[in-house]
Amino acid sequence: MHPFVTKTSLQWYVQLLIFFTVIRDISNSVTHYSIPEEMKEGSVVANLAADLSLDVTTLTKRKMRLDIIANKKYLDVNKETGELYIVEKIDREHICNTKWSLSCYLKLEVTLESPLRIFNIELEVLDMNDNAPQFRRDSIHLDISEATPKGERFSLSNAVDPDVGSNSVKTYHLSESEYFNIEVQTGRDGSKFADLILKTALDREKQAVHNLILTAEDGGKPARSGTVSIVVHVLDTNDNAPTFNNSIYNINLMENSPIGSLVLHLNATDLDEGSNSDLTYSYSLYTSEKTQETFNLNPSTGEITVKGMLNYEHFRIYDMEVIATDKGVNSLSGQCTIKILVEDMNDNHPEISIKSFQSPVSENIELQTVIAVVSVSDKDSGDNGVVDLHIPDNMPFKLRESSDNYYELVVSEPLDREKVPEYDITFTVTDRGSPPLSDNETMTLELLDVNDNVPQFSQSFYIIRVMENNAPGAPLSSLSAFDPDLHENQYLVYFILEKEIANTSMSMLFSINPENGNLYALKTFDYEIEKEFLFHIEARDSGSPPLSSNVTVHIIIVDQNDNTPVIVSPWRAHGSVVEEKIPRSTDKGSLVAKVIALDTDSVHNSRITYQFLQVTDASLFSLDQYNGEIRTMRMFSYKDPRHHRLIVVAKDNGEPALSATVTIKLSTVETAVKAYSDMTEMSLEYDIFSDINLYLVIGLGSVSFLLLITILVTIVLKCQNTKPSKSAPPSRNSVISERNSTIADSTLVSNDAYWYSLFLAETRKGKLVVRQPVPKGSRYIVSSIPRGTGQSETSGSAASTLQVGIQ
Repeated sequence: MHPFVTKTSLQWYVQLLIFFTVIRDISNSVTHYSIPEEMKEGSVVANLAADLSLDVTTLTKRKMRLDIIANKKYLDVNKETGELYIVEKIDREHICNTKWSLSCYLKLEVTLESPLRIFNIELEVLDMNDNAPQFRRDSIHLDISEATPKGERFSLSNAVDPDVGSNSVKTYHLSESEYFNIEVQTGRDGSKFADLILKTALDREKQAVHNLILTAEDGGKPARSGTVSIVVHVLDTNDNAPTFNNSIYNINLMENSPIGSLVLHLNATDLDEGSNSDLTYSYSLYTSEKTQETFNLNPSTGEITVKGMLNYEHFRIYDMEVIATDKGVNSLSGQCTIKILVEDMNDNHPEISIKSFQSPVSENIELQTVIAVVSVSDKDSGDNGVVDLHIPDNMPFKLRESSDNYYELVVSEPLDREKVPEYDITFTVTDRGSPPLSDNETMTLELLDVNDNVPQFSQSFYIIRVMENNAPGAPLSSLSAFDPDLHENQYLVYFILEKEIANTSMSMLFSINPENGNLYALKTFDYEIEKEFLFHIEARDSGSPPLSSNVTVHIIIVDQNDNTPVIVSPWRAHGSVVEEKIPRSTDKGSLVAKVIALDTDSVHNSRITYQFLQVTDASLFSLDQYNGEIRTMRMFSYKDPRHHRLIVVAKDNGEPALSATVTIKLSTVETAVKAYSDMTEMSLEYDIFSDINLYLVIGLGSVSFLLLITILVTIVLKCQNTKPSKSAPPSRNSVISERNSTIADSTLVSNDAYWYSLFLAETRKGKLVVRQPVPKGSRYIVSSIPRGTGQSETSGSAASTLQVGIQ
């Protein structure tokens, strides 16, 4: 090692050498690719990773990027695969727009880091035949004199093709023509163009215009082409003089024609072409200055227009002479005469003047009343000054002429503000000119409201159902009415027409809001006391005089199941048990007791059914669920107990159902004891004779017979001692009526609850039995309802009346 070279400086030289080596490698290595133009987006050009010997897995880590020098980004690199792909279609003609360059390149740079490496890439874009030849103009116009000799050349504009090489323009073709052909020429730069050659002399009188098609074709495969139309105009010599369509023109022109309005468009023709047929128009020396000041003649178009004001009263006829001259070298001319007659016109509009107009008016205004006075006028004369005035036909008004050109507007039909609150009356005046002129004036007539409509309820009869036990002050319904009038005539007040029911005024039961007609209940209603109300509500407006109408309101109280059934038979003190005694020898099917319950609710809620809640022996007693009759299902046996406890529940048909119960204590007694005394019941036992001596049987039978005879004698004596004038009231269990047809097989119903505590109807046997002593002079009226009719006991349907009197 050199003594002056240190270790640190050596490392610096090595690094510098590596840097220049890298720079040299970067600058010298250029990768070339060739692609055709117009490749689809996403197309893969090459795999840079493979071509540049790069590790695909490190491209992302090394932050690989692609830069396109001096151009937009047409390509990009996929860092996952290392593929170079198309991002946007490449148009070679756009990026290399020079016509003379056969080659077109894109300069690319691929840069990687860690370590830094830069790769130069040249992408050659190859031309495709994607452009057709185009001419600079759509058509080529040539003016050729008919005197032009054959063989004369005419230059034509060449076609341009943006493509290069063999794809550029190669040749031209001309459509078939008797007079022309082409010759294709090559320029110094290799471009192709064509000359038009006249091969036959032209004759303008035979054919004035020749239409040709020139086609340019390129050398691509397949070849593309473009066309241009060639229009050849044959120029003629000046050998024809101009002529007008008519030699004399008569024109009628209205006065006051606007300045600049067209009077006449002269049209002279010249069979020549070019400048030989171009004409100029002018007045002759015989046309007066007044005419030339009033009318203008356009020298180029031949149009005669109004230049000054025309007045029929001042000047009525204008004469003029017009000359048409061509622009040939030896100019030729023609002339015509024009006479203009000025006509009077309807140039003044009729006028309307409203002399008086009355608005607003009351809707009940009388017919034939004058609403307005109108005058009309027109400054024109003759028919142009005669005017007519009218109004629309669909209005309740008519015009009446009062004097010359004066009209009165009168009411012809009744007015109703509720149907039409106001009228826009348009007066139209029209003269009799041709065309007629008119003018109009619109006036608005407002109608004042009159109280001519009574309030109207939406219904003629209101049925309102109110559930009983309602809360006082609760709203029942809204009985609002409508009045089509306005302001105070439509302000309504509602009130109840007084009507007393059972010394009670309706205003004590109901209240109505006087402003909106909302109806309220002032008390709680009870269906069992009050079932319906019928009264009237009146609606009265605030007009003068006021108008009113009323509506009938029917309040129906709807029943609730709010009354518990009340058991009226068998009668008992509150909370006590009913005690009944029946003979032990009672037959099967005999009536033991009858439970009757009343419910003051409506028919549906008061339908009562009866059930055993508790029974000592279910095989001994039966209960009819509809009429409450308790009957024996069999005869008593010695095994049956003497005391029975029956609990019967009476349940109504409401929702929820309400019920009441009664407890009946039944005691069985011997027949003799029940009939004649209230002594303590004795037990009746049936002996079994299987092992008893015959003599004992005979002895007991004799004793029984003697006892029966004694009892019968005692009864007879007691009946003889009774005074016939004062009969004693029936005692307990006495039979008042036996086999009475009224009560047989029926149910007895009374409105007197006390009745059920006094009597028992054995309806199957036709007996009415006294339960306990009845006061003298008592009289009871009951209803008999046949059993099996399915009617409620309180309905009274299919019933007959039975009167019971106690003396």
